[in-house]
Amino acid sequence: MSAVLSIDRHAAQPLKLHANPQQKHWFDPIPPRPTVQAERRHRQERLAGAFRLFARFGFAQGLAGHITARDPELTDHFWVNPLGVHFSRIKVSDLLLVNSKGETVVGDRPLNKAAFAIHAAIHEHNPNIVAAAHTHSTYGKAWSTLGRKLDTLTQDACVFHDDVALFDDFTGMVVDTSEGDRIARALGDKKGAILKNHGILTAGPTVEAAAWWYIALDNACHTQLLAEAAGTPQPIDEATARHTHGQIGGPEGAIHSFDSLYEGLVEAEPELLL
Repeated sequence: MSAVLSIDRHAAQPLKLHANPQQKHWFDPIPPRPTVQAERRHRQERLAGAFRLFARFGFAQGLAGHITARDPELTDHFWVNPLGVHFSRIKVSDLLLVNSKGETVVGDRPLNKAAFAIHAAIHEHNPNIVAAAHTHSTYGKAWSTLGRKLDTLTQDACVFHDDVALFDDFTGMVVDTSEGDRIARALGDKKGAILKNHGILTAGPTVEAAAWWYIALDNACHTQLLAEAAGTPQPIDEATARHTHGQIGGPEGAIHSFDSLYEGLVEAEPELLL
């Protein structure tokens, strides 16, 4: 790896997505890592941790599911999980580095073709996206079959108010890059997408944000399924939902939420850092 990834051009700078100049800063800013190498290692560790957290949430489903992290130096490359390794067992050393042609630059395990078809397009279409997450989680899949966006029913759901796209053009397993392009265009600069008859997907300016937003979006799907099963939910009004999104819709809270889970995970499973 050192022969390929040895350049230390400059300190990595944090990327921002969904910026709102009128939004108050409810959280302290996240300091950037001092070097590209440090930023790469940070992304790798959080990526391995995200997979293990997803396993704990029950998001592992056979061979389906992938989370990617853009390399901070080779920005048309991304790190991804290998095919056939259960989320609960992934370590930093298992991660693959894949280029824009679908070639594995680092790692010798097989690559999930659907992961490349979807994620390569997302990373190419929006340079502000550092990470993207997609699995076949139960509640995300269940909600996706309804073919509609979520309502803003709770404070937590306000994170996604007018910030989740609907992709309603299911044509089977995504192995063609042209379908990945359509998903990427539908996603745009939003933090998530509902893929009709398929599941959900999230993206963000950090691994932590993309992973936490996936957990939160699946929870929002679960919440609305329960609410509609119980009766007729009463959504939050548009003005309040928009205001609350401005308060909690940024990535800082997502990063802190992820970190609160990650710290305990590393303490319990330190081998993920190997």
